[in-house]
Amino acid sequence: MITTTGLTKVYRSSQSRGREVTALDGVDLHVREGEVFGVVGQSGAGKSSLIRCVNLLERPTSGTVTVAGQDLTALAGRGRRAGTELRRARSSIGMVFQHFNLLSSRTVKDNVELPLEILGVSGQDRSRRALELLDLVGLGDKAKAYPAQLSGGQKQRVGIARALAGNPKVLLSDEATSALDPETTRSILQLLRDLNRQLGLTVLLITHEMEVVKTICDSAALMEKGRIVESGTVAEVLATPGSALAAALFPVSGDASGDDRTLVDVTFHGDAATRPVISRLARVYNIDISILGAAMDTVGGKQVGRMRIELPGRYEENVVPIGFLREQGLRIEVLGQEPEPAKDGAK
Repeated sequence: MITTTGLTKVYRSSQSRGREVTALDGVDLHVREGEVFGVVGQSGAGKSSLIRCVNLLERPTSGTVTVAGQDLTALAGRGRRAGTELRRARSSIGMVFQHFNLLSSRTVKDNVELPLEILGVSGQDRSRRALELLDLVGLGDKAKAYPAQLSGGQKQRVGIARALAGNPKVLLSDEATSALDPETTRSILQLLRDLNRQLGLTVLLITHEMEVVKTICDSAALMEKGRIVESGTVAEVLATPGSALAAALFPVSGDASGDDRTLVDVTFHGDAATRPVISRLARVYNIDISILGAAMDTVGGKQVGRMRIELPGRYEENVVPIGFLREQGLRIEVLGQEPEPAKDGAK
């Protein structure tokens, strides 16, 4: 549904004698139809530039952006007619902003109608569509209210309704929850997931909050310095030895208590997350196991987690216990050892 190929974006700073800043450096991204895809990374990683290039709010320096089979970059910058074509193509892409961007002088209903007004939809049809969308986002009783009378979560719901006005196939979310408190964030994320399922929307969201990815994303990508350094479904990421994204989603830490100890990071998901594997390991091999850190959560309705454990003895002395853990369907990474390639059937 969304594909970027070799996408670059270079900004020239007028305040630093024309120095160039590369925000995107050859980004290849593929978002499948109907999925919720999260792009995560620190500030300055290029996330906002990426999402603004997807709908051509920012024109890429090079590379292509294809949405629903249409190359948007081919529509930009080729005269008046091309501009019209690009605006038409953008109508299939909704955008939700971090700071809502509502017009304070317009009612909630009028804010939702604004994109339809720009598209030339008749007043009666605009009104009907706006009321339908306000009901969909749980604000049917706020149609005549003004933005100043709403909470932050309600304002974001209006922003989401407005983004859906043109029946888009794709919804882009630019840090849509970062200005909200945790409880409101959860409700907005649940709304986005519900809309994804009810309307078949493809959702591309950017965030610096790993909780967002764990809560609603089917797939994710990690950005650093304008590049995507890792991507895949959440299940694939968790099953990848040495995954930086998995470590960020489920951080664990802890140092060995001595040189004659083995540190092992264990990733649990699926059925393995509910079985007492570590206690069985201790009983079967009669060894003392120290749990240095653990992180568990529910992703996609299934328990997922990571744990760092310390085994007595060096790695060579723990090959058999570590093999036992692998046989239980767990993803194992021995710190200080080269990660082994994933085996067929590993979950």
